[in-house]
Amino acid sequence: MGTLPPVTNVPAAGPHGGDAARLAAALGLDPSTVLDLSHTLNPFAADPQPIVARHLGALGHYPDPSGPTAVLAHAIGVDPNRLLLTNGGSEAISLVATELGGGVLEEPEFSLHPRGPGVRWRSDPHNPSGTLADASTTADVWDEAFYPLATGRWHAGRPGVTVGSLTKVFACPGLRLGYVIADDVGRFANHQPLWSVNALALAALGDLLALSDLPEWAEAIAAGRKELQHALTERGFDVTASAAPWVLVHAPGLRERLAPTGVVVRDCASFAMPGWARIAVPGAEGLRRLLEAIDATSPAPAKVSDRRC
Repeated sequence: MGTLPPVTNVPAAGPHGGDAARLAAALGLDPSTVLDLSHTLNPFAADPQPIVARHLGALGHYPDPSGPTAVLAHAIGVDPNRLLLTNGGSEAISLVATELGGGVLEEPEFSLHPRGPGVRWRSDPHNPSGTLADASTTADVWDEAFYPLATGRWHAGRPGVTVGSLTKVFACPGLRLGYVIADDVGRFANHQPLWSVNALALAALGDLLALSDLPEWAEAIAAGRKELQHALTERGFDVTASAAPWVLVHAPGLRERLAPTGVVVRDCASFAMPGWARIAVPGAEGLRRLLEAIDATSPAPAKVSDRRC
């Protein structure tokens, strides 16, 4: 089938997705109407805005992470002395990388992980392939940012160091909550600035946890992923199965074609996978919008046999 002409005024993809605001500004779209499937957030999480709004009084106080650390440690099932709250998963990665260095177990891998000699890092589920690690896979540092949404469990309980992201679980990228789990977590805390995690995020954490249901969310995401994969396959796309809250699709130019409709998908060029897109599992309304945009803008792509992951 033919290929639609490229859209030339779409800004280049950022290195980590989450391009909705920048794309909306470039194309003259209302940012509130953009469906951003270029970053992977829990589509079934409660709206964090009213939860956070109940804790605005925390803005008048300096942050104290001790209580929220204990609450999260209880939820995860680890000793509070083994848990360090961080300013998002990115700070958790930075603190561990600063102390331990190291490099990834295999490429492609999440770009914020270090690339050097020493300890080995591995995301689980693997980012971007979405595969869960089997029992034979070993690593020194595990990135479990998407593990709760893939498995319905907070933590795999493996030896070594674990970094995690509550941003993904609670769909609150602006709130910035992450964590490190380690037997000697103090060595990473030594690199953390004072008051790194803001008081508003700390105050809201308990209420966010009280509304969480990881098994239910993981089941709903698995069902949504299956529906998304089926719909894309029916339209002729070459889709890579995943255990994560996303699917990989071989579809050169898909991001550029969908962008003017207000739908954003992740360009995988930053994973050294040109021509591939990563699409986060949406809720029911998001799936409807995505498929309508695909049907309106792009012919079915040709199948490919060379899968990169």
